[in-house]
Amino acid sequence: MSAEEFRKKLRGVIGFPVTPFDAGLSLNIAGLRKNIQLLMQYPLAALVAAGGTGEFYSLAPAEYVEVLRALVEEVAGRIPVIAGTGFNRAIAIELAQQAQRAGANAILALPPYYPNADEEGLADYYAAIGQATPLPLIIYSRDWVNPGAEWIERLAARVPTLAAWKDGQGDIRRYHQIMARLGDRLHWIGGIGDDCVPGYYSIGIRVFTSSIATVTPTIPLLLDAAAAAGDAKELDRLMREYVLPLYALRARRKGYEVTVMKQMMDFVGLAGGPVRPPLPKLRPAEIEEVRAMIEHWKPILSA
Repeated sequence: MSAEEFRKKLRGVIGFPVTPFDAGLSLNIAGLRKNIQLLMQYPLAALVAAGGTGEFYSLAPAEYVEVLRALVEEVAGRIPVIAGTGFNRAIAIELAQQAQRAGANAILALPPYYPNADEEGLADYYAAIGQATPLPLIIYSRDWVNPGAEWIERLAARVPTLAAWKDGQGDIRRYHQIMARLGDRLHWIGGIGDDCVPGYYSIGIRVFTSSIATVTPTIPLLLDAAAAAGDAKELDRLMREYVLPLYALRARRKGYEVTVMKQMMDFVGLAGGPVRPPLPKLRPAEIEEVRAMIEHWKPILSA
């Protein structure tokens, strides 16, 4: 799949599957396959294997390959599969190349291990990943990786495979400035969460990554339809009724953005399971809050 073909497919909702574990924190590949089979019943734009929601940083290299292969097999070429990579230069290159061999269609580069890299070192890191495979490269601007438009423009000129930018900052003003400078050189992805859909779509973005899709793709697909159509009333209803209460709970502790979604999945009969440390477990009262939220969601879950 060429970079241009890949970019054309990125419209609407990108699913971010969790990586399910069993009680002993081993991979639950059978559960992962079940989850993907459900997701493939919906018109999603792409799926991400071993991304942030997929607990990428908790996976051993062999587990990473196992997760990716299972996802590629279940998708069977129907939509693009995007594979996460990161850690350091050597491991990121190795994982990207393994992803290519396993059948992934694109690479999502997460930040490196070192949180104080200067701009030149950071550019060298991403350039090495981009040169490791011919697959389209997506950079995930999250945590401390928050470069300006000029740096991104220089990197895009240096790395021909750089195809898309995934925002993980939620700074709409800054993102709009970056988009204005680079134009259509890159494909622009709303990547911090379903709760930022109104802001993203207001500046012309038409694709976002959704962790809610792991529980039900119905809500993010409705968000996409309402936001793309400019239906402010419906978009506001969806945000208030479903999205904002969930994201308020997720924001209580670092790591809850995964933990909460896995608990929701367990309650609806999907394979979530526990998170691996250092991600935290839910407190008992919060488990009951999630249970009540799922009860409220039941009509849309069965739609």
